[in-house]
Amino acid sequence: MTFKALLLENQPAFSARVADVDQAALPEGEVLIRVSHSTLNYKDALAIGNTSPIVRAWPMVAGIDAAGVVESSASPDFRPGDAVVVNGWGQGESRWGGLGQYARVPADWPVKLPAPYGPFEAAAVGTAGYTAALCVQALEKHGIKPEDGPILVTGATGGVGSIAALLLARAGFQVLAVTGKAAEADYLKRLGAAEVMARAEFSAPGKPLQKERFAGVVDTLGSHALANACAQVKRNGAVAACGLAMGMDFPASVAPFILRGVTLYGIDSVYASRARRESAWALLAERIAPADLAGIVKVIGLSACIPAAEEILAGKMAGRYVVDVDR
Repeated sequence: MTFKALLLENQPAFSARVADVDQAALPEGEVLIRVSHSTLNYKDALAIGNTSPIVRAWPMVAGIDAAGVVESSASPDFRPGDAVVVNGWGQGESRWGGLGQYARVPADWPVKLPAPYGPFEAAAVGTAGYTAALCVQALEKHGIKPEDGPILVTGATGGVGSIAALLLARAGFQVLAVTGKAAEADYLKRLGAAEVMARAEFSAPGKPLQKERFAGVVDTLGSHALANACAQVKRNGAVAACGLAMGMDFPASVAPFILRGVTLYGIDSVYASRARRESAWALLAERIAPADLAGIVKVIGLSACIPAAEEILAGKMAGRYVVDVDR
């Protein structure tokens, strides 16, 4: 039996194409998922464009997200028909991913979807939204409350930033959204942002300690943006860092951490435990209804993933791509 998938190969040269793949070639695992929806993330775009060494095993089915229903299971935790999502775990990098009609994974990887979410909603949220939920949980577990002050969200038009802004606004926080896309200000305000700030304000080197402005930060950019954000966090505030769109460097000082008691949380969504994943998905389902996702997503088919990846790498996409793998 064959199924359609976005296949990446490196022999004789790199290629990315929609191909018919033998189901028998799927990696080992206890749970076989009939995938209906996936997503297109920044990491997927890097792999599909072959612009960064994301893929570690060849050939590779791309896609760090997979959402669908269980077709068969050797694990008592899952039964045929269960709606599930799998995020991260090296999918699309070292193991075949979700941009195909089938995926086979170890039993520890899937998460059963909380009502009212189905596979489409899970893909609309995707790794980006699930990561955003982990960031928001880190700030809230730190003890930050809406009355403590505004929360800064950098890279706010991206997948993580969009969902983070929505989650925070729904909890009553004042959200200050940072973007390099001034034309998307209305989009961010629809998500609940109280103010939209220019990315340029955070892009240049800044002082180790700056005026205290934010109770907390969700940062997707890294580099000078993260350093400047930390320098402007209020005493005993916190920063959840989950991205490096601006760079992997962190040209900062220890001053905010030892003079203001600022805490920097690193958010690892790829290898988080099932318990943390279930908690994050429960938060998403509690605060974001399926109808809320309509204005965030654009639905495409497998064949449109390659040009869409080019848009992502060029910084032209706002919101989320959901991939209907049967389209």
